[in-house]
Amino acid sequence: MTETLSVAQGREYLAIPGPSVMPDVVLQAMHRPAPNIYEGALIDLTAGLIPDLKRVARTEHNAAIYICNGHGAWEAALSNVVAPGETVLVPATGRFGHGWADMAQGLGIEAQILDFGKSTPWDMDRIAEALRADTGHRIKAVLGVHVDTSSSVRNDVAGLRAVLDAVGHPALLMVDCIASMACDRFEMDAWGVDVAVTGSQKGLMVPPGLGFVFFNDKAAAVRAQMPRVSRYWDWVPRADPELFFQYFGGTAPTHHLYGLRAALDLIHDEGIEHVWDRHARLARAIWTACEAWGQDGGPLTLNVADRAHRSHAVTALRIGAPHGSALRDWVSRNIGLTLGIGLGMAEPGDPAWHGFFRIGHMGHVNGHMVLGMLAGIEAGLIALDIPHGQGAVEAAAAVIAKG
Repeated sequence: MTETLSVAQGREYLAIPGPSVMPDVVLQAMHRPAPNIYEGALIDLTAGLIPDLKRVARTEHNAAIYICNGHGAWEAALSNVVAPGETVLVPATGRFGHGWADMAQGLGIEAQILDFGKSTPWDMDRIAEALRADTGHRIKAVLGVHVDTSSSVRNDVAGLRAVLDAVGHPALLMVDCIASMACDRFEMDAWGVDVAVTGSQKGLMVPPGLGFVFFNDKAAAVRAQMPRVSRYWDWVPRADPELFFQYFGGTAPTHHLYGLRAALDLIHDEGIEHVWDRHARLARAIWTACEAWGQDGGPLTLNVADRAHRSHAVTALRIGAPHGSALRDWVSRNIGLTLGIGLGMAEPGDPAWHGFFRIGHMGHVNGHMVLGMLAGIEAGLIALDIPHGQGAVEAAAAVIAKG
């Protein structure tokens, strides 16, 4: 392979599935001196964030903000409604379903895992069977990951609620929307979700550090019966604070709040329906290119075969070792493009680890960014002599052009 002159100078493109690309207006909003955290503009700004967050989650119910990442939001949600010794059912389609189950186990909760592998969505019949078998209603909640960031599988949340209702099981439906919120369509109230969790660093386009938990009246009633809840994780004062500091269990995450205000303004100015449609169209362009690269003996395949079950925010890909790591390294060093590691598809010590990569296409992305990213990947395939089908970028451009 001939050594290539690097053209990576200039603004880098972080095409990983979170943290996502941050809009300039978000960065500018955060670039300010520390504000007064006891009175004044920050207090008014925060009060306005809550209804706008609920608009994104599509709920009329409650919202709580935490200073944490998505793992913290998992623990916050569990701590409010599931006690040690109780049981949760976890249908898993990748690393993050298992991760939420592990978080539950760390809290002394029994996690009953239904593993559906890493490439296929939930099997509703198997879930229904597990719920019917629970005649004593030991299962207090079903923990479902809407989009597993590792596998890029998108699951049917409304269908899961339909199963719970058909079986007549009273368990709470709790949903991880960390990779999906403000990217893939999510309707908390319309789909019958009792608790939803997300983070700031993906579709919400803000640096990592904020976790959000949304909960309805059914979940609030369960919280009221809990024998104890950690002072920090308790969502009651956060959702209905008497004093400003109670929103956050202490000092406010001041600059994140300014960034979040700017990001929510972008989302609502565009309109959430258009945000969803934009992500879907860009995802189709990426899939079309990847499918073309996999033709004519190319080793590239999408992890999820059926488009109906693919996330609109992240795409997981197989290309075979060592091509995955080699491609990520080449595009990073030579054109300033960062692709995601194959998280959860193989263990880091396993040689197969080097055969996967992921593309993040969430949040502040548009047509020319996606087309440039695809052309960059194709440059890497050419430079590394990795076999691939032709016409991929042209086919993606046609999707962008024609919808």
